[in-house]
Amino acid sequence: MIVTIDGPAGAGKSSVARLLAQRLEFKFLDTGAMYRAVAWSAQQRNLNWDDAQAIATLSCEIHIEVDGAQTLVDGQDVSDVIRTHAVTSQTHYAANNPAVRTRLVELQRQVGAGQDIVTEGRDQGTVVFPDAGCKFFLTATPLERARRRQRDFEARGEQLSLEDVLADQTERDQRDSEREVGPLTPALDAQIVVTDGMSTDEVVDHLEGLVRMRMMTASQPPG
Repeated sequence: MIVTIDGPAGAGKSSVARLLAQRLEFKFLDTGAMYRAVAWSAQQRNLNWDDAQAIATLSCEIHIEVDGAQTLVDGQDVSDVIRTHAVTSQTHYAANNPAVRTRLVELQRQVGAGQDIVTEGRDQGTVVFPDAGCKFFLTATPLERARRRQRDFEARGEQLSLEDVLADQTERDQRDSEREVGPLTPALDAQIVVTDGMSTDEVVDHLEGLVRMRMMTASQPPG
């Protein structure tokens, strides 16, 4: 069983997907961490962001491991540093690079092969796992998402104004929706869940019920 959770930044995908995987005893894959890892690696090498080929080559040279909440690049734990605003603001150079996406989609499919998995990102139900058994698209109003992002940064000791977070988010949404490869859009068969006013546990409860119902239906013999 593959469960995909797509949606824009601040919709709560990572927290929901991680908890849902724990409840279902599935593997959890945070695909956004992989793009962040490429961006962080490019920063460490002082690559020119306009050199798309260099960033693509880098994505093939580094070894990325994503295991639950932990992300390793060539054996180095970068789980925390890739969540900083400095990396977040540059991740689009990796995410919008077609060659990088091709490489990371390949890795994501390798992780998901033959496993029960909950995977979250921008294109999991549309590009990476189009035949997934359950597809969800989590979203929320722009202001609610910006407030959540602001709290995430504050939890890491970074102080950003709500106005700045909202402006960055609006720009990011536009880039994600307009890119040629893996744009941010719900799969035609995805269930859209608006998370405004819902706690993380409430969202997870809702999704867990839907997944277990699908698993029960799939396990029943035909006829």
